[in-house]
Amino acid sequence: MLNAIKLVKLTSEGLKSYRLEGFDSLLEDVTSFCAKYDIEVVDMKAEYFDPKNRRRKTGITNRDHYVVNNFNTVLDMQIQELGNLLLYPYDFDFDEKDKLIYELGHYIANVKEDKRFANLNGVGDLAKMMVKTRLHIDYLLVYRLIKLSLVLPVATASVERCFSSMKIVKTDLLNSMGDGYTNDSCICYIEREFLQQVSVEDVMQRFQKMKTRKEQL
Repeated sequence: MLNAIKLVKLTSEGLKSYRLEGFDSLLEDVTSFCAKYDIEVVDMKAEYFDPKNRRRKTGITNRDHYVVNNFNTVLDMQIQELGNLLLYPYDFDFDEKDKLIYELGHYIANVKEDKRFANLNGVGDLAKMMVKTRLHIDYLLVYRLIKLSLVLPVATASVERCFSSMKIVKTDLLNSMGDGYTNDSCICYIEREFLQQVSVEDVMQRFQKMKTRKEQL
């Protein structure tokens, strides 16, 4: 975990440095590629025109557009993604993130000398042993990180599964369905393994026992 955090931090710092100084080197590579394959190169000093409304003047150059709206935007997204890769943004404040790196170093040195941590199977056993040895009190931030590592894969998989189901259930032809019907449809799709255990006869009997609209009134 310590090595992973260091690598993420170094990569993030590298991207920040590249964001400030890397556009010119990227532009040289692109220009060289275009010259090799006889591709027209955009004049970076010329005024940028919005392709949706070319008559309206933007007041910026092509370089300004590609730097701000493309180069910086993409790198900012990557930097933010790295910042949220290992830590939940609201579970560790700015000072705790820096303190966690030093706490992890002391924690690893301590655990290496403790034979009780020698033959553990997985992060779950590690969390249990920390509570048993009361190290979760001495290393609060490390224990919080371990708990998040146990929850994160499950939470991420569940969310991704729901979003994938939304793309299948709510199509362009069914984009006006209400929240209730959408939720019911997604549940049927996500939990289809359980629904397969329900027989068609049970469903028919359930609908037959339901009151009609006139009877309800």
